[in-house]
Amino acid sequence: MIRILVVDDQAIVRDGLVTVLGLVPDLEVVGEAANGVEAIELSVSLDPDVVLMDLRMPVLGGADATARLRAEAPRSAVVVLTTYGDDASIAAALAAGARGYLTKDAGREEIATAVRSAANGQMTFARGIGERIIGNLATQPSPRERFPQLTPREAEVLDLIVTGRANAQIATDLFLSPSTVKSYVNDIFAKLGARDRAHAIALATGRAAS
Repeated sequence: MIRILVVDDQAIVRDGLVTVLGLVPDLEVVGEAANGVEAIELSVSLDPDVVLMDLRMPVLGGADATARLRAEAPRSAVVVLTTYGDDASIAAALAAGARGYLTKDAGREEIATAVRSAANGQMTFARGIGERIIGNLATQPSPRERFPQLTPREAEVLDLIVTGRANAQIATDLFLSPSTVKSYVNDIFAKLGARDRAHAIALATGRAAS
């Protein structure tokens, strides 16, 4: 079972998510929070696998809460579920360390898929958002140009990380062993000063300061 903490300042939204996710056999909602402070406290005490996080909330917003969770409850992956799909909101979530970004028009299966991906260390974006991130890359210098410290192969791997591919998928795409890809990813993180995949994506897309 994948254990989930639902965070949203609207009780009706929380109730709906709890009901909907409760119908998915491999998911279990273990708690609810109405703001970022409650989310941090419950994440520390309940140790959920995934935190489904709203962005704009009173007391402490989702982006700031996500950043603090990376330090205080690093095992819990964050998937943002918000009304807002603007570039500033996406940038803030990615820079904070969110492992997924969905808008509230997502259906049950899309949310469940994002939760599973996050629990497995993968990135997931709503279709329009993923396409926008990739599209923005076309208007920016390539990873090799932006980060000259990367080797050509590392830049190629970073390109694939940005598209949301997991290490196993990258290994298949580049005809490499998973252990080799893992080594490349670790080297990329070290050279970029990236905390994790979300931070690497934020750096590569110009959504976070290097």
